[in-house]
Formats: sequence, C-alpha cells, structure tokens
Amino acid sequence: MGDGTDLETRRKRLLYRSVYRGNKENDILLGQFARAHIGSFDSAELDQYEKLLATGDNDIFDWVSGKAEIPGDADTPVLRKLLAFRVKF
Repeated sequence: MGDGTDLETRRKRLLYRSVYRGNKENDILLGQFARAHIGSFDSAELDQYEKLLATGDNDIFDWVSGKAEIPGDADTPVLRKLLAFRVKF
C-alpha cells in the first residue's frame, strides 16, 4: 500500500471485519482487540491481521481458547498479541 491514507483505509476495513464476524464470541474478542491495537499496526502487521481474519471463526476461537494447536504458518506476532489480549466485559 502507498501512503498513510491507504493504511487508515485498511485499518477501518479490518476493524469492521473484526467487529462483524458472525460469531458473537469472536465479534467481541476481535472487535476489542482491533480497537486497542489496529491503530498502531504497520503495514506488515496489517498483513498478518488480515491473514488472521481470513481464517475461520472456529479455528481462531479454538486457538485462543487453547482447544487446538496453532499451525506454524498462522503463528505470527499479531496472533501472539491476540493471545495475550484480555477482553473487558
């Protein structure tokens, strides 16, 4: 992507995709995570986050809840930030 405007456009699009997942648990988790972190993500981190959002909701939930091991290709610094993130209710 080009300038900062492109990054902001990507951030807004990814925030929307985070909040409206179709799975309430992931809506909450990813929505709060994106609101807390997406503004500081650089282009490479946005790429990692976009790849994560392309993953199925059940896989993401299973990784975060510890029900399934994270495959090597999905184990990124952004996913590690998500695993360390705590949702506020």
